[in-house]
Amino acid sequence: MTTNPKFNHSEDHPKAASVVFLPSGRRGKFPAGISLLDAARQLGEPIESICGGHVACGKCQVQIETGQFPKLGIVSGSDHVSPLTEEEQVWLKGQSKSSSGQLRLACNARILDDVVAFVPERVRAHQQTIRKDATLRPVTVEPAIRQVYVELAAPSLGDRRGDWERLKDGLREQWGFDNLEIAYPALRTLSDAMREGGYKVTVVLWNESRVIEVRPGYREGIWGLAVDIGSTTVVAHLSDLQTGELLATQAVMNPQVTYGEDLMSRISYATDNKDGLKKLHRAILGAFNRLAKSVAEQAGIKSTDIHEAVVVGNTTMISLFLNINPENLGMVPFIMANRDEMDLPASELRLRLHPAANVHILPAVAGHVGADNVAVLLAEEPYRQDDVMLIVDVGTNAEIALWNGKKLYSASSPTGPAFEGAQISQGMRAAPGAIERVRIDGKTKAVRYKIIGEERWSDAWSPENPPALFPTGICGSGIIEAVAEMYLAGILMSDGRFNPDLEHPLVTWQGRKGAFTLVTENETTTGHPISVTQDDVRAIQLAKAALYAGSKLLMREAGVTQVDRIVLAGAFGSYIDPFHAMVLGLIPDAPLEQVVAVGNAAGDGALIALLNRDRRDEAQWLARSSHYVETAANVYFQDVFVAAIHIPHQTDAFPHIAKWLPEPVNPLRSRGAGARRSRRAARASR
Repeated sequence: MTTNPKFNHSEDHPKAASVVFLPSGRRGKFPAGISLLDAARQLGEPIESICGGHVACGKCQVQIETGQFPKLGIVSGSDHVSPLTEEEQVWLKGQSKSSSGQLRLACNARILDDVVAFVPERVRAHQQTIRKDATLRPVTVEPAIRQVYVELAAPSLGDRRGDWERLKDGLREQWGFDNLEIAYPALRTLSDAMREGGYKVTVVLWNESRVIEVRPGYREGIWGLAVDIGSTTVVAHLSDLQTGELLATQAVMNPQVTYGEDLMSRISYATDNKDGLKKLHRAILGAFNRLAKSVAEQAGIKSTDIHEAVVVGNTTMISLFLNINPENLGMVPFIMANRDEMDLPASELRLRLHPAANVHILPAVAGHVGADNVAVLLAEEPYRQDDVMLIVDVGTNAEIALWNGKKLYSASSPTGPAFEGAQISQGMRAAPGAIERVRIDGKTKAVRYKIIGEERWSDAWSPENPPALFPTGICGSGIIEAVAEMYLAGILMSDGRFNPDLEHPLVTWQGRKGAFTLVTENETTTGHPISVTQDDVRAIQLAKAALYAGSKLLMREAGVTQVDRIVLAGAFGSYIDPFHAMVLGLIPDAPLEQVVAVGNAAGDGALIALLNRDRRDEAQWLARSSHYVETAANVYFQDVFVAAIHIPHQTDAFPHIAKWLPEPVNPLRSRGAGARRSRRAARASR
């Protein structure tokens, strides 16, 4: 075993209280009544917040320090914030007291007086590790942006044409373009460009209908940006629109996660707070502009050289990007403002692209099957295949598509944020220090694991050759593998309960709820063990059951009982191991070699639409021809969901992995054994 060795916010507020966050030292003054979480957001203190301040995830735990802090000039105490509530106590589970202060949820503790709050390592928001590379896919380069060179006759006394009329005539005579219009930014610089170039100019057009730039002389260079706005990550691809070459790719965490991890919490934040929509819109706007600047710098150009952007995302993300209230997406029948494709001026959206740049947004299918799903279909082209293909974009709101050889079917399934590490006691995003791979020995129950940021498995570590860093928590791919491995090793029964017949030092009990220790406290960054609890298992069961039920619902609607090929899409889907996904019952049975991860297919689809304008028509056809199946009130979905809670399933067979699955445990015998174990534990405690 390898052991782990151990901004100044100066704005004054009336009746303000001083707040200091440790260990970062960030401090500021805030009016009484503001929550510690909102104060942290304003100071840039990275506190994990999954539910967006609704006391629904328990992640934002901070410690209110008690005593005098002369160096900070503050006296702090637990009574300097609002009292602990019963709702909050449920999440703290009796941990509200410590030797030096009181543990509180930052979203629920409101500032009353000067306070010092310590932010533990386990709740600090980390930079997520993101699979961002675009997949090379064949595409004919025919973008909406093109450039042409024209030579014009200089004006004379007998020629009363203006510069735009002269240019328009030249474009018609030399290139056959008619009925053109000119964008205002191009009109402003037109006369100077014409004279500087001696009436020889390079013209940049959008969609062969609008002149967006006029350059003096012959000058090449047109660029485009494909952006996938995900709930958790935002990915941008910069491309040369002449050659189709991918010049740069960059990904960042979606800053909106500060206001809520899942879609419904962000919809709630936007509608329940006076300036909620404005904050969410500004957050994604800032991320977009930073990404555009970053990829442009990598390619040696400016973001203002980017002539067009294609943007995809789920319906909520697109609404927030466009500063449209998403309230109707949070209630039945889940109606969006517009589900058709859109072309909008970048300047009106306050995007720092070319002054006359166009922003194309792909169409959506329905309420919660958005442009990102259409982009995935555009990239994967299931409608050109003979096989029955199931495409699953795994996330807080899974989007599922099925091609049965004749027709496309689509649905969304509310998996919740468990796969992102939320609702898991030691859960975290896929950041350095997160456990991402788990293996458990079936006989000894010994655990080995891999963490992000360290290439070696834990059993290869040694005091002489320690890891680059130690575990901090467990991310989505790690918890999926952990639960599946616990089932394969006999630690869990098919119904998800811990096996009461199993006695092992790594299995502990609190009443009838078990927990399994993956990493002991002396191997972690935090000094606390990393365990998988019964509640963690239950959260994963509910999430995977929702996804499985959505897939089975589409299979029923499409009239198929078996799928030939399963595609796991999305940044998170790229990290899921197909075998463990099937053992868990996350996906239906299929040949393992036909279960593939394709990375950020939504970003690939956006790139395809950027490079080929005809594929945009195809996207519109896809959105309209896909048969949408609503899951919200579907009786069959509810029935399948209940059966799918079991691991891998209560009744469905999994012949392709059957040889690895354990024999089911007799529940009657287990209840008896569990009673005996409880009695033994009670005697031992006495």
